[in-house]
Amino acid sequence: MDEVTQAVENLKKEWSQVVTQLELCVAAIESCGKMGKGTEEASSLPRLNGSAQDSLQLLNALQCRLDLLVEQLPSFEEVQSGQATLGSWKEQYQKLRASLRSANLQAKSNIKKAAQEERELLLGGGEESTIRRRNLQTKTGLTSAAESITESLRRSRQLMVQEVERSASTLSTFDESTSVLRKAEGEYQGHRSLLMRTRGLLSTMQRQDVLDRIILTIGFLIFFLAVLYVVSRRIGLLTLQRKLADAIRSGSISAEDIIPKVQHGPAPANPNIAPPIYDEL
Repeated sequence: MDEVTQAVENLKKEWSQVVTQLELCVAAIESCGKMGKGTEEASSLPRLNGSAQDSLQLLNALQCRLDLLVEQLPSFEEVQSGQATLGSWKEQYQKLRASLRSANLQAKSNIKKAAQEERELLLGGGEESTIRRRNLQTKTGLTSAAESITESLRRSRQLMVQEVERSASTLSTFDESTSVLRKAEGEYQGHRSLLMRTRGLLSTMQRQDVLDRIILTIGFLIFFLAVLYVVSRRIGLLTLQRKLADAIRSGSISAEDIIPKVQHGPAPANPNIAPPIYDEL
């Protein structure tokens, strides 16, 4: 059997025991004042009510615990059954509260009637009334002392129950915090791997950017040198043309001499011949 299912079964057994104990307290409260001892039974009524209130608080705590365990049951059918049980517990809890209220009203009525009878008996004369007054004083002192001790114990028990409930709530909160931290750790691990991959991609992009800059710089330099070379060649040709035009205009050389040389190429070198006009230019 699953641990959660076993815990739910244990809660059901504990609920039955507490309900039985509370029903006995309610019956005892309802019968207060019927024995003909109004003062003594009136002094025991707070103790019975304290026990009943403790039982009601315990039933309320059991409902809260069942509400937490229902959502953790392994199957859907068990979850539905647990929710139905929780609903029946809430109805039974309300009925027990109502029965306790009606029992207190009945007890107060009985005690009032019994106290009235005792008052009439004590105010009467005779030896029986004197003995009854003495016994009543002695029993009243003992009962008040016992009630004081009982009330102290009841308060101590109530504080212990509240502390146990607070500890259970704290443990539940710790469990939830642990699950949240584990989930956060898993998400952090996933984000960490993503950040590592992103960092690697950024490093690759930076290296590629540096390489692209180098390639662009080298290409620009080559293009600039090529432009300079072309411009320099164009400037040299323009200078040569201008010199030829000046030579033709001055008459030192004619166009008929330049055209055959251009068509047939330069003449073979001869040391006895003066250097051509190209060398002068």
